[in-house]
Amino acid sequence: MGDWIISVSDTETGRHLALGLALLAAFLHALFGALQKGRHDPWLSRAAIDATYAILALPVALFVVPWPEPFMWPIFATVFVIHVCYKVLQAMTYSRGAYTVVYPVVRGTAPFFAVIGAGIVFGERFTLGQWAGVGVLLAGIYGLAIYNLRTITLNRETMLPALGLAVATGAFVALYTTYDAYGIRASADPFTFLAWFFVFDGLFMPVVTARRWIKLPVGEVVPLLKRGVLGAIVAYFSFGSIMLATRLDKVGEAAVLRETSTVFAALIGWLVLGEKVGPRRTVLMALIAAGAVIVEMAGK
Repeated sequence: MGDWIISVSDTETGRHLALGLALLAAFLHALFGALQKGRHDPWLSRAAIDATYAILALPVALFVVPWPEPFMWPIFATVFVIHVCYKVLQAMTYSRGAYTVVYPVVRGTAPFFAVIGAGIVFGERFTLGQWAGVGVLLAGIYGLAIYNLRTITLNRETMLPALGLAVATGAFVALYTTYDAYGIRASADPFTFLAWFFVFDGLFMPVVTARRWIKLPVGEVVPLLKRGVLGAIVAYFSFGSIMLATRLDKVGEAAVLRETSTVFAALIGWLVLGEKVGPRRTVLMALIAAGAVIVEMAGK
């Protein structure tokens, strides 16, 4: 499978597959964010998810995929540090701000910096039309965040620091997207990178939340573990999809397409959490989708 992924990279087949994978990652990332926010402590939710996907990935890394090349271990170490910073910032953000406000800010900050990072690292260049598409997408995303901020009543007293943390989290999303794309391209087999990524990435949060787990009421443990299993499955397909998309086609385009996750997050808020969408939010979500379409079409 890994050889086939490499063989279709930068081909028409690869571009179409990358498009589908990036959109799949967008939907699953919105779902993953909702799972982490939920009714539980976001630190414990993330720890349950991380521990589960590390345990499940370990036998795959040891016995199924090819062993990593020696030069990959420093890359994995750097990936680990970047993702630790990202997860700490994200948990701090979700602890302070309403999901429907801070999530769009995180996702709106990420594509702009990811496109710049892809240009620096991979030499990718966006056309003027694609930059216009990025502008339309960002207008929709930040417009959605501003609209939600005006109407939300939850956690308003901590919203300002939450927004600052959301911007910082978005910057780290761009950083990990770019560097992880570098890592999966450096590995001889993309699935080797993915398997070992999940093993290493799952180590941090369970350790730093150990005291919180000890104080957790017994009745909360099983629901959190169930959330961990579901979140691990979503994470495999979400992160795996976007990483394979960056291996198959341009990193910047995949990063922008993934930010349609904001549309899916709003739909989750409407369908699952009972939030109202209304005409203004519908228009803003249409802008996000239009921006993604412009980026894709202007790159042809």
